[in-house]
Amino acid sequence: MNRWVLLEHKVLGGQLIDIHYDFLIEDQLDCLTWKFHEIPLLNKGFIKIDKQPNHRLVWLSRVEYQLSNNRGLVKRIDNGTFSCISHNQDSQELKIILNGTLLKGLLTINGDFCQLTKNN
Repeated sequence: MNRWVLLEHKVLGGQLIDIHYDFLIEDQLDCLTWKFHEIPLLNKGFIKIDKQPNHRLVWLSRVEYQLSNNRGLVKRIDNGTFSCISHNQDSQELKIILNGTLLKGLLTINGDFCQLTKNN
């Protein structure tokens, strides 16, 4: 069905709050998943990301969820559908067109970085 979601993940550690974003795209039986250190803004350059283990499909439909074992709170901040332009697993490059509210355009993931640009 080509769904995706961007989740804000807040983890409380003592007096510090770690905030990052989990980006998941539907991939048949589960979701390809990346940790975004910030939200990619349209035409603002590359941002650092980290590939994560695949997540379960249930995360595509959750709006807000308190994780067990003090792993934090997850809250959906955007979601939508996508079209895959190219996916080269050998080079870790993925190009998809996102159709969301906050994230809309061509998202290029290349190794440990991603960039959101206008879809021409």
